[in-house]
Amino acid sequence: MKILVVEDDAKIASFLQKGLSEESYSVDLSAHADEAVYLAQVNAYDIILLDVMLPGRDGMDVCRTLRERKVTTPIIMLSARNRLSDKIDGLDSGADDYLTKPFAFEELLARIRVQLRDPSKVSNIISVGDLSIDTSRHEVIRADKKISLTPKEYALLEYLARNKEKLLSETLINENLSNMNQEVMSNVVNVYIYRLRNKIDKGFEKKLIHTIKGAGYMLSEDDV
Repeated sequence: MKILVVEDDAKIASFLQKGLSEESYSVDLSAHADEAVYLAQVNAYDIILLDVMLPGRDGMDVCRTLRERKVTTPIIMLSARNRLSDKIDGLDSGADDYLTKPFAFEELLARIRVQLRDPSKVSNIISVGDLSIDTSRHEVIRADKKISLTPKEYALLEYLARNKEKLLSETLINENLSNMNQEVMSNVVNVYIYRLRNKIDKGFEKKLIHTIKGAGYMLSEDDV
């Protein structure tokens, strides 16, 4: 899951990036309103965390601009302004939620989960064969065996699962899991696919993670 954090306070931005990355979210940072508008239009984000107090243009204007340009990504506004009128203005500008600073990080995570919740589904469970992924708890189980994954391993698995049966190129995976690009290794996706195979497929007759040589990777219960 990919999140755009729009925050000009470097300390707060760093705190949010670190905390969200530890929760297996991929995070892009922006400290400028115009840059945020551009990024939100050219990238497929799952959530935008938008500070209200930005240099030049405030978050309210950014939000209105994005909605006018048909960007439907859920937006959670973050602001020290805690008057009722401020919250109403934020929601009226197109935000889906408004959280006042200072806030508990656990509450922010809960509000993110609410925005990511698919109303067409009864639960947050993704199943691929006997593999079950609880996206709200970040729990992975295969054939009743609980599997422990690192945040980056989980992020990659969830991305594959949300696109199950689809061929995903290495470039596409890198673009959607930007935290992977912070690794020194040039073959970082291959390395994490290898690690996932050892945890997800090793010891099971049915293999779920497939490599299509020269094209990419796919999570599927069917042979590819």
